[in-house]
Formats: sequence, C-alpha cells, structure tokens
Amino acid sequence: MIEQATGHRIGTREEWLAAREQLLVREKEHTRLGDELARQRRELPWVPVEKNYRFDTDDGEKSLVELFDGRSQLLVYHFMFGPSYEAGCPVNSSIADAVDGVLPHLHARDVTFLFVSQAPLEKLQAYKRRMGWGFPWVSSAHTDFNFDLGFSHTAEQGREAVAAMMGSGGLPPIVEHNARATGTDVVGYLTESPGFSSFVREDGSAYQTYSTTWRGLEFLMSYYPILDHAPRGRDEGDAWQLWIRRHDEYGSG
Repeated sequence: MIEQATGHRIGTREEWLAAREQLLVREKEHTRLGDELARQRRELPWVPVEKNYRFDTDDGEKSLVELFDGRSQLLVYHFMFGPSYEAGCPVNSSIADAVDGVLPHLHARDVTFLFVSQAPLEKLQAYKRRMGWGFPWVSSAHTDFNFDLGFSHTAEQGREAVAAMMGSGGLPPIVEHNARATGTDVVGYLTESPGFSSFVREDGSAYQTYSTTWRGLEFLMSYYPILDHAPRGRDEGDAWQLWIRRHDEYGSG
C-alpha cells in the first residue's frame, strides 16, 4: 500500500480484501464478547425495590409497578432535566431521538421503556411537545427515586462536583456548553447525571436488575456505532460531544 495526498493508505482491491479479512476476525471476537457480557448482565442478582416511589405522569400519580404498564420488564432512562433547567440536555435529547422510534419493537418483547427526570411534569410535557416525542416521560420531583439511584444530586453536591473539576484541570467544555444550552448554571446542570436502569416485575413486586451511566450509555446513542463505521469515524477530537444539537437546532449556527 502507498500513502497519497489523501493522507490515508491507498491499496488495491486485493490488499483491501486481505486487511478486511483480518479485521473480520477481530469483529467476530467483539460480537462473541458482547454476547457473553449480555449473558452475564442477565445473571446479575435482582434487588427488591422496597420504597414506595410515586411518580407524576400524564395519567396522574403512579407507583413504580404501575409504570410497567402491564409488561414484566421496565427500562428507565434518567434524562438530565433538573428543576433549574429551562430545556432538556442536548446530548440526552439525542438519546431520546434514538429511542422514540423503537418503542413498538420493545413492547413486542414485553418491555416498557420510559424516561424520568427531576423537573416538574409541566416542563417535561412542554419540551416533549417541542421535540415531537411519543415515549412516556415521568417526573420524580416528589420522590427520592432519582436520588436513591444516584442520578440526581443536591445543589451542595453540584458545587462539590464543580470544585473537584476545577481542582483537576478545569471544567470540561461540554459541561459549560450544556449548562448554557439547558438555561441553567454549571452547578444547576451538575445536579443531574445521565443513567439507565432496568427493572423486572414478578409476583406484583419490582426488582432492579441493572444500571449504567456515562460511557455505558453509548448503546442508546445509535449515531455513534453508525459513525464508527464511517470513513472518518466519530471525528470529535478534543471537542467531545460539542457538535451534538437538539434535532431542531442543526443549521441554526
């Protein structure tokens, strides 16, 4: 292979096929490892949810068990929309875009998927209308659910997070960017963290089965694995996630 003005190796079809076959071996290993991790994820112990959480929904107040909507499995995305926010986090909004269209397929597998945020229900409903989403979105404003699972924090904890970041090199650009985009300050923005939790219902009781956050959420960001297959990949460099906008804001400058 030779390197030309493109800045990338240029090869023949035969050279490409040979390299592609070598890569395919690794890709298959990756697939098998993913299958094994999924099996281990399913084998985690179930933790009973003993607290009586009450959520504000479009159909009135509901318990956690009622949120299953008659199905046996419940997936919850902890969407960053805190009480001081004026709009949802753009990155979290991109995840909501990706999930909204797959709900019928999840329902066919006995799975309910919904979003939960700490902001009042009225704010969530208004933002949901703006974005054109159809998924269920509930407010945990009057319950400790998001705090107990570690995805909502007090203002004091937000200030501590800011101090820790400032002491270790400064705030990541994405934090200041998203704080502005959500209409709050950095401390207010950091009262929320993104997360995913899964639950199962059996004999009328709910059990937590899994939880993840941050890079563990990339399985919900369908554009990333697509970009990983593009010639230039994610191409973010040091501007990690700064390119992400709400879907109605691209092209607005």
